[in-house]
Amino acid sequence: MAQVIETIDVDVPVRVAYNQWTQFEEFPQFMGGVDSIVQQDATHLHWTVSVGGVEREFDAEITEQHPDERVAWNSVGGDENHAGVVTFHRLSDAETRVTVQIDWEPTGLLEKAGAVLGADDRSVKKDLEHFKEYIESRGAESGAWRGDVS
Repeated sequence: MAQVIETIDVDVPVRVAYNQWTQFEEFPQFMGGVDSIVQQDATHLHWTVSVGGVEREFDAEITEQHPDERVAWNSVGGDENHAGVVTFHRLSDAETRVTVQIDWEPTGLLEKAGAVLGADDRSVKKDLEHFKEYIESRGAESGAWRGDVS
């Protein structure tokens, strides 16, 4: 199993960073390779991604979500086997640390080589940098879901 852990500090309050992260359908605005996400209900998402020129679709379930603290998920069904968590840490009234941890099982030669060479780490780091630019340039979240999933 492969794992990525990346962290970035964003210059917005924790509530703003968290609220924006709950707007899953906007992920293509700052995540490379994410073509679309459809939120089916409060805890189920359908993803369409392009990885190495190959389009894939999979479903994910939010398994834990606590406002201003964390969002955790698992893939469900299909060939994708991954799980992750993003946590939000208040550094000050106007600054938040966002940490992403993703665990997955690479399939195929390309994914296994990418994991060994650190391509996934670089990709997640770049996505977090784009999230920072996205949320800081907006100054406010585009929406929010403040529900709690235990």
